[in-house]
Amino acid sequence: MEDKGISKELLKNFSEDYCKDWRSKIVSNAIIKNGINNTALNRDSIIKMQHTFSEEIKTGKITDQKKSGRCWLFAGLNKLRYAIAQKLDLNLSEKEGFELSQAYLMFWDKLEKANYFLESIIETRREKTDSRLVMWLLNDPMQDGGQWDMFINLVEKYGIVPQYVMPESFHSSDSSLMDKILNLKLRECSKVLREDLKEREERELRVKKEGMIKEFYALLCHFLGEPPKVFDFEYRDKKNNFHRDRNLTPLKFYKKYSSVKVSDYISIINAPTKYKPFGKTYTVKYLGNVKEGRKVLYLNLKIEELKELAISQLKDKEPVWFGCDVGQMLGTKAGIMDLDLYNYKEVLDISFDLSKADRLNYGDSLLTHAMVFTGVNLVEDSPNRWKVENSWGKDNGKNGFFVMSDEWFNQFMYQVVVNKKYLSEEFLAALEKTPIELEPWDPMGSLA
Repeated sequence: MEDKGISKELLKNFSEDYCKDWRSKIVSNAIIKNGINNTALNRDSIIKMQHTFSEEIKTGKITDQKKSGRCWLFAGLNKLRYAIAQKLDLNLSEKEGFELSQAYLMFWDKLEKANYFLESIIETRREKTDSRLVMWLLNDPMQDGGQWDMFINLVEKYGIVPQYVMPESFHSSDSSLMDKILNLKLRECSKVLREDLKEREERELRVKKEGMIKEFYALLCHFLGEPPKVFDFEYRDKKNNFHRDRNLTPLKFYKKYSSVKVSDYISIINAPTKYKPFGKTYTVKYLGNVKEGRKVLYLNLKIEELKELAISQLKDKEPVWFGCDVGQMLGTKAGIMDLDLYNYKEVLDISFDLSKADRLNYGDSLLTHAMVFTGVNLVEDSPNRWKVENSWGKDNGKNGFFVMSDEWFNQFMYQVVVNKKYLSEEFLAALEKTPIELEPWDPMGSLA
């Protein structure tokens, strides 16, 4: 009978081989004492990843999402606040920097996600509870993450407000317990909709659902405060001139003061897998927030085409929202993203041979974080490093700004958002075609 376990003889061989190599003990002692990252840190990477860029946008004050997963909202609002600041000549300095309310959009995003989730439960109520789809829906009904098209939906439906109109709360900055409670309530609601009312008409289910959303609204008010309906916009420009605009709604504020219209922008992804041909558009089933809003839409292009589009927008002095797998080869404190930052292969004497497509297919990588490009360093028109505005506060990176190598971009960048005016006629034509639907658990269905 074939032995499928780990025998004592095998263990003896393993130990003997390990102890034969004098280098193994040195490496083990170094890692045990200092950790793998400190042991494998490559000083040459730190030296080459300097914070100077041939194309650069001075955006000012860094933001801090703290203990929340709102990076996509921070990145989107950082893009809008820069446009508003440029239009109104506002101060973006460290002490007096103008900022938009992330808590405001967080409130509406969670309310809309609750409705979106319960609608999905109604649509799938005749599926078995242990089906892959229903279990996927129930796994994490309410989280902080999102996508660019979800940002569009919120801004175009609810507008935006300055941060002082709806400031941070305890749970906007530390959201895990709030999300846990909200998820508990949503799963309870899903049980009612799936079991107690399973055979009723959809009209009756939606009446029940409206009562659930009303209760959810009150919960969000407890955690985040009730969003403002009207407010006065008061500010001083760089010349210290005082301005006041009274009785603005959040939607009117957005339409009046933001020169960036979010619906003009499109998500370009790089997913080099066999079943996602380049030049085609994709959407993801059951991924969204505003039910009547714009669906998530991606145009899949080659990585060099992502770069060209991002560089074109940066050259026009406009920041670029992007999504990546931030945890890969990352030096958080130094603010460096570079494939050479850690010499894991040399220190551990091991190979890592998965390609970008392999990492997507085998669950090693996916989009995890959204930030904003505010610069790029071009050498003979080719990029070698990118300037990144993060939302992890000023104590990480260089005053909150990170630097990304172009090699890292190739491997772990999955999405850039650019104005459609930069797209070729071929790419614009692709946007008009019916998108291919991806399953909810596809890696391109992940939220930043």
